[in-house]
Amino acid sequence: MQSRVVQLEEGKEIVVTGGRTGLNKAFPLKLLLLLGFFLAFTVVLFFISVSTIKYYGINSVVTSVTSSFVPCHEKRNDLDKLIKPPMVLMHNMSDEELLWRASFMPQRKEYPFNRVPKIAFMFLTMGPLPLAPLWERLLKGHEKHYSVYIHSPESSSAKFAASSVFYRRNIPSQVAEWGRMTMCDAERRLLANALLDISNEWFVLLSESCIPLFNFTTIYTYITKSKHSFMGSFDDPSPYGRGRYHGNMAPEVSIDQWRKGSQWFEVNRELAVSIVKDTLYYPKFKEFCQPACYVDEHYFPTMLTIEKPAALANRSVTWVDWSRGGAHPATFGAQDISEEFFAWVLKGHNCTYNGGYTSMCYLFARKFSPSALEPLIQIAPKILSF
Repeated sequence: MQSRVVQLEEGKEIVVTGGRTGLNKAFPLKLLLLLGFFLAFTVVLFFISVSTIKYYGINSVVTSVTSSFVPCHEKRNDLDKLIKPPMVLMHNMSDEELLWRASFMPQRKEYPFNRVPKIAFMFLTMGPLPLAPLWERLLKGHEKHYSVYIHSPESSSAKFAASSVFYRRNIPSQVAEWGRMTMCDAERRLLANALLDISNEWFVLLSESCIPLFNFTTIYTYITKSKHSFMGSFDDPSPYGRGRYHGNMAPEVSIDQWRKGSQWFEVNRELAVSIVKDTLYYPKFKEFCQPACYVDEHYFPTMLTIEKPAALANRSVTWVDWSRGGAHPATFGAQDISEEFFAWVLKGHNCTYNGGYTSMCYLFARKFSPSALEPLIQIAPKILSF
């Protein structure tokens, strides 16, 4: 840098350096201020991040960041959240919350996605499922057309292999007593959980002693092609029918509307929603259909006959044998299983199906003991065609 001498008045001189000296001194000062501001901002951001992670948890923070990222080549579809069935059936909803959630029903018949309608097989059990291997054979290879739900006491819940159709298919369950409203509560619980899967269109109630009488294709076709749901509903004038009616059921239910039917039913999605959303008839049956009224034989048949009578076939598709008399149907064991036995079960029937007559009236049968499993497995390929 060159210096120059400036001559001032009265002989004074001053040495002046180049004019950029002040600029060079100001520039480092601005840089330091900018750096200080950046460091302060970084420290503040750090403490905010630490506080957020401590408050919400690192998993939720990471999830909120990563879940909002959608690759440019993928189209985000929020509809998936509504139509995908629950991956885990065990939840912490109360019955009231569950029934409320399950009562939702689309008001448009067309679905804006490729919906494959399924049958929900609902097992209401008092213990494990000893005949599970037979059902495994029935359902194998038809995974897109069925779903399975199990309501059983927690102490009796069976353990299934990961490859089983019953693996992790238990729903939150409570004690269910024969002839009491807790049995209907269990049935509504099964229906409500199954309704959470939008693809379930038909709902079959089964017990641990039930067996299929045909292969899956035959059962699926019979149910899906039917114009009616299979629930028994008839007017029984005897002491075991109208004799169980309580006058305080009126005005919601008159004695002329009182119906009786088998506990084991098949209903479509519309009727299933009607059952889980009911708050009109439920209180009446709970209070005035006490043992020995056997509410599970009257509540659903009566309510649906009043609400949607044209939707019912007025018969069950589950065969039972009452020929031996008594309060319970006959139970069959290993010694009963034979070709002649199934010929007896399947033949000699006559019923209506879609307005015409048919001899094929039953798709399932009960009651079968655990000892019947091995003979059933052996005879299934020839008699039951699976």
